[in-house]
Amino acid sequence: MKKTLKKAARANYSLGDLILAVSTSSKSNRETIAAVADLLESGKVRLASQGHKVRARLC
Repeated sequence: MKKTLKKAARANYSLGDLILAVSTSSKSNRETIAAVADLLESGKVRLASQGHKVRARLC
Protein backbone atom coordinates (compact mmCIF):
# COMPACT_ATOMS: atom_id res chain seq x y z
CA MET A 1 0.00 0.00 0.00
CA LYS A 2 1.39 3.39 -0.96
CA LYS A 3 1.76 6.12 1.60
CA THR A 4 -0.14 9.32 0.95
CA LEU A 5 1.50 12.65 1.59
CA LYS A 6 -0.30 15.76 2.70
CA LYS A 7 0.02 18.77 0.42
CA ALA A 8 1.86 21.57 2.15
CA ALA A 9 1.21 25.22 1.52
CA ARG A 10 4.55 26.45 0.11
CA ALA A 11 6.68 24.97 2.84
CA ASN A 12 10.43 24.55 2.57
CA TYR A 13 11.75 20.99 2.52
CA SER A 14 15.21 19.63 2.00
CA LEU A 15 16.18 17.96 -1.24
CA GLY A 16 16.37 14.71 0.74
CA ASP A 17 12.76 15.16 1.87
CA LEU A 18 11.71 15.63 -1.75
CA ILE A 19 13.55 12.51 -2.86
CA LEU A 20 12.09 10.50 0.02
CA ALA A 21 8.56 11.65 -0.78
CA VAL A 22 8.93 10.74 -4.46
CA SER A 23 10.60 7.41 -3.72
CA THR A 24 7.65 6.23 -1.60
CA SER A 25 5.52 6.33 -4.74
CA SER A 26 8.01 5.06 -7.30
CA LYS A 27 8.97 1.53 -8.24
CA SER A 28 12.70 2.00 -8.79
CA ASN A 29 15.58 4.40 -8.25
CA ARG A 30 15.52 5.35 -11.93
CA GLU A 31 11.86 6.29 -11.68
CA THR A 32 12.60 8.38 -8.57
CA ILE A 33 15.42 10.24 -10.31
CA ALA A 34 13.30 10.85 -13.40
CA ALA A 35 10.38 12.16 -11.33
CA VAL A 36 12.56 14.51 -9.26
CA ALA A 37 14.27 15.79 -12.41
CA ASP A 38 10.88 16.37 -14.03
CA LEU A 39 9.62 18.29 -10.98
CA LEU A 40 12.69 20.52 -11.05
CA GLU A 41 12.61 21.03 -14.82
CA SER A 42 8.89 21.85 -14.90
CA GLY A 43 9.26 24.48 -12.19
CA LYS A 44 6.84 22.78 -9.80
CA VAL A 45 9.73 22.55 -7.33
CA ARG A 46 12.55 25.05 -6.98
CA LEU A 47 15.86 24.79 -5.19
CA ALA A 48 16.72 27.76 -3.05
CA SER A 49 20.10 28.28 -1.43
CA GLN A 50 19.97 30.29 1.75
CA GLY A 51 23.28 29.88 3.45
CA HIS A 52 24.94 26.48 3.29
CA LYS A 53 22.03 24.13 2.70
CA VAL A 54 20.02 23.79 -0.49
CA ARG A 55 16.29 23.67 0.13
CA ALA A 56 13.50 22.54 -2.18
CA ARG A 57 10.44 24.77 -2.33
CA LEU A 58 7.05 23.53 -3.51
CA CYS A 59 5.46 25.99 -5.93
